[in-house]
Amino acid sequence: MSFKRNALYYGDNLKILRDNEYIPSASVDLIYLDPPFNSNRNYNVLFKDESGFEADAQIVAFEDTWHWDDSARESYYELIHNTPPHISKMIGSLKDFIGANQMMAYLVMMSVRLLELHRVLKDTGSLYLHCDPTVSHYLKIVLDSIFDPKNFKNEIVWQRINAKSNAFTKFASNHDVIFRYAKSDRTIWNPLYTAHNPEYLKTFYRFTEEETGRIYRLDNLANPNKNRPNLTYKFLGVTRVWRWTKERMQEAYEKGLIVQSKPGAVPALKRYLDEQEGNPIGDTWTDILPVQSRSKELLGYQTQKPLSLLERIIQASSNEGDVVLDPFCGCGTAVAAAQKLNRRWIGIDITHLAIAIQKYRLKDMFGLEPKKDYDIVGEPEDSGSARQLAQDDRYQFQWWALSLVQAKPVGGEYGSKKGKKGKDRGVDGIITFIDDADEKPKIIAVQVKSGNVKSGDIRDLVGTVETEKAAMGLFITLEESTRDMRTAAADAGVYYSPGWGKAYPKIQIFTVEELMNGALVNMPPIQATFKRAEKENGKDFDQLGL
Repeated sequence: MSFKRNALYYGDNLKILRDNEYIPSASVDLIYLDPPFNSNRNYNVLFKDESGFEADAQIVAFEDTWHWDDSARESYYELIHNTPPHISKMIGSLKDFIGANQMMAYLVMMSVRLLELHRVLKDTGSLYLHCDPTVSHYLKIVLDSIFDPKNFKNEIVWQRINAKSNAFTKFASNHDVIFRYAKSDRTIWNPLYTAHNPEYLKTFYRFTEEETGRIYRLDNLANPNKNRPNLTYKFLGVTRVWRWTKERMQEAYEKGLIVQSKPGAVPALKRYLDEQEGNPIGDTWTDILPVQSRSKELLGYQTQKPLSLLERIIQASSNEGDVVLDPFCGCGTAVAAAQKLNRRWIGIDITHLAIAIQKYRLKDMFGLEPKKDYDIVGEPEDSGSARQLAQDDRYQFQWWALSLVQAKPVGGEYGSKKGKKGKDRGVDGIITFIDDADEKPKIIAVQVKSGNVKSGDIRDLVGTVETEKAAMGLFITLEESTRDMRTAAADAGVYYSPGWGKAYPKIQIFTVEELMNGALVNMPPIQATFKRAEKENGKDFDQLGL
């Protein structure tokens, strides 16, 4: 089996990775993962023994709820009994050393996932694991066991912020760690370079060729090894141990690549600036800034990584048309970078909120539509599956329903499984738009209901719209609306748009089924939900042919 189509998957990445229909063995060229971990917690608490029954230990995006509970124990037993001896021994030794605590739960749950990621990676592929110094040393032990120490390639240090906080008792923490492992010695590698420092160029590239205008510097042609009789000879009247053979020196001289400033001077080699690729990028990255509060990239996601960081990784370890996988994709920076660089991609996340943000981002940056330009797997496909989601988790249902109208959730934290109402306890989400010359944002207050509904709900929404000074109100319901509800909505009147010279129903009611079948909110056409991702030029996605 091979890669089928770009796709976003909702659900536990372990279950998705283990489904060969979704991601076959040896089908992925590059994996980037930034698994959540609450490094801001007291370090000692992470090693505190846990007892009793906690919530499920699988990751729920940014809640960082890793606990040594039944789920962690089950994964631990699986690693002990069903993996090769060296991995079983490794995980057993870690537990003996670390104990039964949150740190061990995290390592166990990461280990079972890294085994699956190793399986789906091609022999020419690389894996980049993004973490911080709280857990990096333990994760490296796990990665060495799964990938083999000989396949360790880099420990990249990314300076994400300037050292400015928590410096009263220690050196301030200001970097993340990114481990790069290959699956074999045939891994894809494209060297990357940064531009030369202007001061360096000014100091060394001081000459300009009159005939061509090309800038160059003079480089030493002497051999550092003085014990080379076969390379010791006289050239242009100067005897030295030269770097090249006499024949090669003569050929370069005839091509105008060797110059002698005056008779008797030591010949030197011309190195043209336009032939130099720049400085090779090392394993300490200080030139990529984090996503700033005023950045055009900012989507409001708590741990959003800069697009340039993922572009560097993808360019170095994959080629156009290759498959990039991010199993903890959050707001989708790896997916966006892969699309921009003409790679194919797979993103997995366990919250409908994250999947919704990625859908908006792909549309805003590249004009891509879900199900048309890429697959969405795990979202409700009909009213029955929507009803089941509402029964299983009302907040996941709420976030998914809001994504049907591109509404921004109110009161919930990105990636959290726990949601809450807005300040008036009547707003689940908002849609913002601008439709007049003043360019002042106006909002549509959105409410989602998964249970029984009645006309009083609409009257409450009318009151909320007035209290919040919203332009309009939108009511999304799993159940069919009643005649009294529709009458109450009609009695609310209209919102008149000065920018478009048009009246819109002030209160609108949609069932989830209607929205799934393509119904659209009747509103001014200029709208913004999450802060929009910066749009990419057409060529970045038109040439994909996907």
